[in-house]
Amino acid sequence: MVAYLIADVEITDMAVFDEYRREVPATEARFGGHYLARGGAARVFEGDWEPHRLVIIEFPDMASLTAWYDSPEYARLKEIRFRSARTRIIALEGVPPA
Repeated sequence: MVAYLIADVEITDMAVFDEYRREVPATEARFGGHYLARGGAARVFEGDWEPHRLVIIEFPDMASLTAWYDSPEYARLKEIRFRSARTRIIALEGVPPA
């Protein structure tokens, strides 16, 4: 069953974050991940959520998503993200195919 990584990213240092943004797609692709949304316009219809830069990445399954997030390839980039942004990240399983 597919799984989604959903991130709300508040960039605090764009110069540093640009390195992360350039390099991270290749690491995700190695684990079957691909972008569904990456920083486009967002509109809140209900609630008090004030999203920043939203990102949604689809992976083949939760195991692949977790393997990517915990991978040595992503560890270095995660440190760059920690230095250049504040993030909220969740993983969510999709629904079974109809």
